[in-house]
This record gives sequence, structure tokens and C-alpha cells, in this order.
Amino acid sequence: MEAVLWYVLTGTRGGPNRARILRALDARPRNANQLAEDLDLDYKTIRHHLDVLTDNDVVRKSGDDYGAVYLPSERARSNWGTVEDVLEKVE
Repeated sequence: MEAVLWYVLTGTRGGPNRARILRALDARPRNANQLAEDLDLDYKTIRHHLDVLTDNDVVRKSGDDYGAVYLPSERARSNWGTVEDVLEKVE
């Protein structure tokens, strides 16, 4: 999981935005629309990054597609020390 976190959050162009999303979800679970509003990003951009984070088991969703609420996955939570290290480097 450590390699996945480093790659998803720092190894690609979208890493900084994914890091912001993960930090926001750590503070409070939210849906894509709330994230777009809170982070001042386009809704489609948020959806793309949430798909990447979900596909890599960094976040999980609860609920239906449009109103789904996202939160850090159990794998991310169990590796939160690594998440903090990565976020510190990105921020």
C-alpha cells in the first residue's frame, strides 16, 4: 500500500489535488459535489480523482453514485503514517 500511496499522491500530475481531496475526506466524509465546492475544483475533476483514489483503494464510497459519500478506506487508515508522510511532502 505504501508504494500505491506514493504513486497516486506524488507520482502523477493530479497528485496534489488527490492529496487535497484525501485531506478533506480525513476531516469529514463528503460527496463529490461538496468536495468540488469546498476545494474550488470542477466537479468532473473531483469525480476523476475520486475514481483514481477508489480504484487504488485509498478511498471508499458509501451510498449511491450521485449522492455517494467518500471517506478514507480501511487500508489507507491502517497506513495513515505513510499517508501523513506523503501529504507532508506534497503540501
